[in-house]
Amino acid sequence: PEASPFHASRRGLQPAGVMHASALQQEDAASVEFRDVAMAFGNRRVLQGLSCEFPAGGISVILGGSGSGKSTLLKLIGGLVRPQAGSIRVAGVEITDLAERRLQAVRAKLGMMFQGGALLDSMTVFDNLALPLREHGRGLGEAAIATAVHECLEAVGVRNADALLPGQLSGGMTKRVALARAILSRPRILLCDEPFSGLDPISSRRIESLLVEINRRTGMTMVVVSHHIASTMRMANRILILLPDGAVAGTPDELRRAGDPRVVSFLDETLEVAETDAPVEFLPIGLNRAV
Repeated sequence: PEASPFHASRRGLQPAGVMHASALQQEDAASVEFRDVAMAFGNRRVLQGLSCEFPAGGISVILGGSGSGKSTLLKLIGGLVRPQAGSIRVAGVEITDLAERRLQAVRAKLGMMFQGGALLDSMTVFDNLALPLREHGRGLGEAAIATAVHECLEAVGVRNADALLPGQLSGGMTKRVALARAILSRPRILLCDEPFSGLDPISSRRIESLLVEINRRTGMTMVVVSHHIASTMRMANRILILLPDGAVAGTPDELRRAGDPRVVSFLDETLEVAETDAPVEFLPIGLNRAV
């Protein structure tokens, strides 16, 4: 029988061949590393001398105001844009001047959860997930593709949605399907662009729970762009805040204790948001109700 790209275990969905967090951390001190990176679009300077690390096997969240360069960091990690100066290493590979052919090998280690889902409107949920495996699945047959698609949908709590079109999905379900597609290729590094945008507090907490659980079970490195401070403080191992006059990084506890008035002011929203977030039942991965 054909092998599925994923396999189930007592610990839940596990990407076949993907190492757990401890092995990832031994292999790479940092899955993504920026050193003195400068980036500008025309006369508009977005990043200047940025140095930061997104550690292997952890959840790193990028915060910042509108236009601060959050999404630009994801594009730089994927090699979609090149910096004017500095060094960027992804999974141990220096990509700053890497040829496009070799860059494809690095991109194969990345998964992307787009802000709006980026699902093809004319294709069903099943076909949206099956498409990359059909195009790049190295000869996988339809039976193996179906198994992989259903395991990923099950992992994010989506059932009986194969025939639905994206326009028939709720906001929360669209995010779940987008997450399922992003993890389908067994990425080493998952990039998430605003996974909580447009969601009510309960749906946001459930997406947050899924990301945390997938990270825990697979050791997948996650780099998340967000404006949702309450979720960030709960889920992040490391936070990077892009401020108008520079960047500040640290663990949630380190930033909570920071005496820097810029950080205190930026994170002040936490108390206000946390008071409005209703308690949510955290269901096991694969058992979450569709939102």
